[in-house]
Amino acid sequence: MSRLSAALTAPAVARNREPILAVLRNVLPTRGKVLEIASGTGEHAVHFACALPGLTWQPSDRDPQALRSIGAHRDQRQLPNILEPVELDVTASIWPVGLADAVVAINMIHIAPWQATEGLIRGAARILPQGCPLFLYGPFKEGGEHTAPSNAAFDADLRSRNPDWGVRDLGDVCELASAHGFDVIERIPMPANNLSVVFRKRGDVRLGDAKED
Repeated sequence: MSRLSAALTAPAVARNREPILAVLRNVLPTRGKVLEIASGTGEHAVHFACALPGLTWQPSDRDPQALRSIGAHRDQRQLPNILEPVELDVTASIWPVGLADAVVAINMIHIAPWQATEGLIRGAARILPQGCPLFLYGPFKEGGEHTAPSNAAFDADLRSRNPDWGVRDLGDVCELASAHGFDVIERIPMPANNLSVVFRKRGDVRLGDAKED
């Protein structure tokens, strides 16, 4: 079996990649390294790397099947600015990437225990210099309430599969991020009752030629 045959597809990617890309164009620096956490199939990674050629995209995941799929999509596209995927567990005290200009996590924190959200934000705080962004995308509760019936049903389904999973409250995530040195810059409504949430490491120094918000 060739490595290319390991490429997986997720239908949601085709639906959300362009709206997410539109936000990332305004959030990410024009050059530098972006660490994507929980890259999944790898389809987002190759799409964003192709659209943002000034950035070096570092995909990662902790699941071996996902890592194989990311590698297969990377091999198919042969883009010069996407790196070989790395195995990364956000709860680890040391990550295989020690420095980045941005951290991106798409549809991750609700399909993982709360400890993973803690690890993600703690790790991003370690590797991001001042002024650099942390970008989260997915469904969120706000003020303890779901923002749509579909999100409530999705949350119930997640918790039936694993009681440690579930749609997170944006206030809890923002409080955690603040405790680790991040400011909330923007909350952006997205299709299908999702949000893009942009945090920035406190301080004025940015690596690369960052765009203004």
